[in-house]
Amino acid sequence: MTSERLDQRLPAARADRVPRGILFMLGATVMYAGSTALSKWQVASYPFPEVLFFRTFVSLIVVSLLILPRHGFAVFRTQRLRDHAGRSATQTVAQSLILIALSLMPIAGAVAINFSAPLFATLFAALWLKEKIGRARGAALLVGFLGVLLVASPGADSFRIGALFAIGNAVLYGSVTAAVRGMTATESAETLTMYQMLFMSGFFLAALPLFGFGWPTGQDAAAMVGAGVLNGFGQYWWTRSLSFAPPAAVGPFYYFSLVWAMVLGFVFWGDVPTIGLLAGSAIVVGSGLFLLWHESGRKPPPVD
Repeated sequence: MTSERLDQRLPAARADRVPRGILFMLGATVMYAGSTALSKWQVASYPFPEVLFFRTFVSLIVVSLLILPRHGFAVFRTQRLRDHAGRSATQTVAQSLILIALSLMPIAGAVAINFSAPLFATLFAALWLKEKIGRARGAALLVGFLGVLLVASPGADSFRIGALFAIGNAVLYGSVTAAVRGMTATESAETLTMYQMLFMSGFFLAALPLFGFGWPTGQDAAAMVGAGVLNGFGQYWWTRSLSFAPPAAVGPFYYFSLVWAMVLGFVFWGDVPTIGLLAGSAIVVGSGLFLLWHESGRKPPPVD
């Protein structure tokens, strides 16, 4: 087959895979929401490093069963082990902050603030990767941060304190996103996922003596394992989604996580979304979607 015929078939083949990518992304949001809800329930009774260790270690087992049969141990080949460790250390702190936030505020508010991570990623990309912000990016950043303030400010003092931890998570997650951009040039999504779970399991295990460990009851142990299974499938399905379709096609569907968070928060904790939460969430999500649309439409620089 000539290269011209192959090029003509690629767009149609890619378009046929977009619905599958959307389904994987929607499935990932359901998995993430369930895992987050179970973790919020458990952190009320157990130290957060213990909850996160169980979740991450079980996720490591899940992604290993899903990835290793297809790719083998070659997935661990890398020349950037230090970068993997640094990225995972940052994510360890970020996940600790979001779990602390979940113990202090409604789940929907924490998830909404977490959606500001792409805004921080854009900011860090400008600082570290020297990417130009421009008027469109600058406007999206400013409007998005105003949305975060709306989500963070209403409510009781505990809500505001929890929001600070959620914002800290979003900042760190944004920095990780910017750093991973440089790693994807040499590392596959499967390699990034395996090293992430492997290192984070080790970091949370090392933190257990510092924060204490309580043997969970049978029901709580099942909940922790369940959170890990859901998170593992969420990680894998999210990766598969991006392998089937470009981010511009599946990225908007990730924001369904906020819908599931609001539903779970109302059903299990009686959290009624406030006007500030709804308005701020709409602004944050709108800013993220605008950034996604703007970035997907940017033409790559000419190659000399």
